Amino acid sequence: MIYTKLTKKALRICFDAHKDQVDKNGMPYVFHPFHLAEQMKDEYTTCVALLHDVVEDSAYSLQDLTNAGFPEEVVHAVARMSHDIFVPYMDYVRTLSTDPLARTVKLADLAHNCDLTRLDHITEADRKRVQKYQKAMDLLKRAESA
Repeated sequence: MIYTKLTKKALRICFDAHKDQVDKNGMPYVFHPFHLAEQMKDEYTTCVALLHDVVEDSAYSLQDLTNAGFPEEVVHAVARMSHDIFVPYMDYVRTLSTDPLARTVKLADLAHNCDLTRLDHITEADRKRVQKYQKAMDLLKRAESA
């Protein structure tokens, strides 16, 4: 993990936003963004990794992140990572693929979400979700190498 004043602020907000949430297997949800942040190589991607689900899954808004002092690039990437349920999934992925910060974090997010060893019981829905996520990773990797 990269520890700077900004990433520590992101850690605090991440923890506050997710402290009472659990994942599909009943594990504290906050472990997921922490896992992603551990893989990041710079301050901004670390912040985006920590904050990537904050707007989507809590009461925090993009304006709250701006007011907290996060740079425009970080807030913009978090906005891109926040999936509007009315936007088809692959359209959402295409949109975020153009943002290097969002793309880097989304690739790590998808890889972690495809790790079925995290689950005690694997269903057909889990397998289908992994197939969808693998298609998204392929799209993002093509955008990354373009």
